Amino acid sequence: MSHLVLKSHAKVNIGLQIRNQRPDGYHNIHTVFQELDFHDTIRLEKRTSSCQFSSNVDWLAKDDSNLCVKAWQKMVHAFGLGGVSIELEKRIPAGGGLGGGSSNAATILKGLRKLYELDVSDDELETIGIELGADVPFFIKGKTQIGDGIGEILKPIETIINGCYLLVVPDLHIDTKWAYGEFKNILDRPNEIVNFRGFIRKEIIPFELFENDFEAIVVPAYPEIGQIKNSLRAHGARFASLSGSGSTVFGVFDEDADAKSAESYFSSRYNTFITIPTL
Repeated sequence: MSHLVLKSHAKVNIGLQIRNQRPDGYHNIHTVFQELDFHDTIRLEKRTSSCQFSSNVDWLAKDDSNLCVKAWQKMVHAFGLGGVSIELEKRIPAGGGLGGGSSNAATILKGLRKLYELDVSDDELETIGIELGADVPFFIKGKTQIGDGIGEILKPIETIINGCYLLVVPDLHIDTKWAYGEFKNILDRPNEIVNFRGFIRKEIIPFELFENDFEAIVVPAYPEIGQIKNSLRAHGARFASLSGSGSTVFGVFDEDADAKSAESYFSSRYNTFITIPTL
């Protein structure tokens, strides 16, 4: 095998609880990751040596700071494989809480395993992935998973959180470090862990319990986020939430037609994408 074309999917968080700050400075979380069909496209081709990276966007570095290049370097270090040409067609917006960079890194890990026919398990790739970013291990298996720890302790769920997902991406950059830094001021409040896994198994999911703790920080600082969420609900979304620390707000609709109708309300002001969960 000399080349591959792969999909690199986005994700949203269906509920996100921030637990406690760890000695390493990270925070433990409890969340449901839902992978979506909305994706970037990555083309890989074998080279004798080195990594050649190209993309359709100019804001991605092509050096060792690039997560795709870092993923290749990790695989070279672990398995001594050869070079690769990486062509990334970017659609997932950066910094929107959709996990685009982490997904790209995970897709490179999986792609190199296939390209070089390596006998490497998903668990081994997840161990490599956590060195690249907290969300990278999730994208190795994708689908629907409960995430604990910093997101690397994963438990697959057979029940997909189905529906038509409308992603609304405002032109805002919300710094994740800032959001976690602000949240530490309210970490001492009582905060019992919500059994997301158990609730998802119910015939009617009680979405009112699937809150994203970051909204308590982000919405007061960026009222536009709250307005988008309220508008999604007003247009028929059965659930609306911030993904990760933002800035993407998403709504889950029962009917495609309702999602398209809501999109027409937002699309003149924001980047919008309609998608479904990966199967």
